[in-house]
Amino acid sequence: MNRKGPGGMLSLENVNKSFAHYGNIIEVLREINLFLNPADTLAIMGASGVGKSTLLNIMGSLEPPTEGIVRFEGQELYGMTETEVTRFRNRRVGFVFQFHHLLSEFNALENTMMPALIARYPRRKAMGMAKECLVKVGLETRMTHRAGELSGGEQQRVAIARSIIMRPKLILADEPTGNLDWSTGEGVVDLLLRFNKEEGVAMVIATHNHRLAEKMSMQMEIVDGRLRQS
Repeated sequence: MNRKGPGGMLSLENVNKSFAHYGNIIEVLREINLFLNPADTLAIMGASGVGKSTLLNIMGSLEPPTEGIVRFEGQELYGMTETEVTRFRNRRVGFVFQFHHLLSEFNALENTMMPALIARYPRRKAMGMAKECLVKVGLETRMTHRAGELSGGEQQRVAIARSIIMRPKLILADEPTGNLDWSTGEGVVDLLLRFNKEEGVAMVIATHNHRLAEKMSMQMEIVDGRLRQS
């Protein structure tokens, strides 16, 4: 699908991704064309192993395509220097994964601060930003609790707080409710959608959950490596 409009933010043009496996070439993504506007919400569906995570990684500058062009606000992502890509990833994109990837030795506040500290913000400022984000996700009373002292839903809320601390333009969420029960997972998705409405942040969620996908304004599916309207 090729979706174009004024003020576009993220575009993928004829993106292909393949891997070499024991002398064979495995084509994962084929001729992906996608255009995402600010504040869009998109669910990318498909069974496990069809390339959903790979596509999100390409969108977020984590993994280059084999062929094709990826642009963010007109700038070609994979034409950037390593320093520029690192800065882009830190400041423009927020990542939320199925496994929250919190640092077990740190508490909720310290985990949330990480992107701001990586950006070399003063610790006092980073702490203030993190506290504000944790309040937004309803964890104002859990800031000093370590990851292991939090429930699965609370851990994912910390991950969301961490993903929004730098006020990104785009959130990429890979099966963000995969390890949660439906009620908790629905609360996590509603929280992400609240940020979409309040902050105007665009959001792409990879999922095989139809009920979750229906909450997004657009739904697409990867079939035989190609992206099509769901």
